[in-house]
Amino acid sequence: MKIDTSDFRVEAGKDAGLADRATDVAHVWGADTTYKHVLHRHVKKLTALQRLHYASGHYSLLVIFQGMDAAGKDGAIRHVMSGVNPQGCQVFSFKQPSSEELEHDFLWRTTRHLPERGRIGIFNRSYYEEVLIARVHPEILHGEGIPAELINESSIWKERYRSIADLEAHLSRNGTKIVKIFLNLSQEEQASRFRERIDVPEKNWKLTLADIHERGHWDRYISAYEECLTATSTRDSPWYVVPADSKKNARLIVSQIIVDALRGLKMAYPAVTAERAQELADVRAEL
Repeated sequence: MKIDTSDFRVEAGKDAGLADRATDVAHVWGADTTYKHVLHRHVKKLTALQRLHYASGHYSLLVIFQGMDAAGKDGAIRHVMSGVNPQGCQVFSFKQPSSEELEHDFLWRTTRHLPERGRIGIFNRSYYEEVLIARVHPEILHGEGIPAELINESSIWKERYRSIADLEAHLSRNGTKIVKIFLNLSQEEQASRFRERIDVPEKNWKLTLADIHERGHWDRYISAYEECLTATSTRDSPWYVVPADSKKNARLIVSQIIVDALRGLKMAYPAVTAERAQELADVRAEL
């Protein structure tokens, strides 16, 4: 059974409608198979597609993960990309900006890590943090060194949406396919995962007091995500709202989204020229 990823896409020009989107759905792997079987099948497809993508060398793929704390970003990346050759894939995680990064515009630190042609780049959080956490905590915005006269909190978020959309349109025109995934976690499930991080000693390191503090801003974050997804989901660079209360469901949906994205690219192994064919024949003769 193929997962229909259009069910999770935010259509360009349409409201993201997070309040109407489920954080959990029935098992997407169907009654006649198992989660492990479907994940293995998806990983196998991704492995073959990534090999073709690398050899073709014309497009690049950027996959962006966003979500609330404990939404499962790390686990999704680890499981879904388990069969991908590390030579052709890089993962970058963006947390608090460094002093050097704060001396540049808000897109600078991420654009330095965009994937080359033939490669897959994964952003675990991204430049979208600048219209999410910076919106929930305006003091971050005012601490970025931007000239005071350029900060108008009634318009700066729309300006940043426009900057992001312009960047993504530019990248698309130059061969970078962008897929953006929001792992849609419920507040109840987040609490359950936080409790597990307290109860399981090996997971204690994952939970900080800052995580609990941010949880207190839940409604403001959801509001920021709602506006952000609505403003920046486009035909060429869509957002997908993936139900994340079930990690297994989320991983299968995410893997299908990435498989579909790679299949949508016009890729082929390099053609063998007559000269190259003769060279290979000569090499064979020497063996």
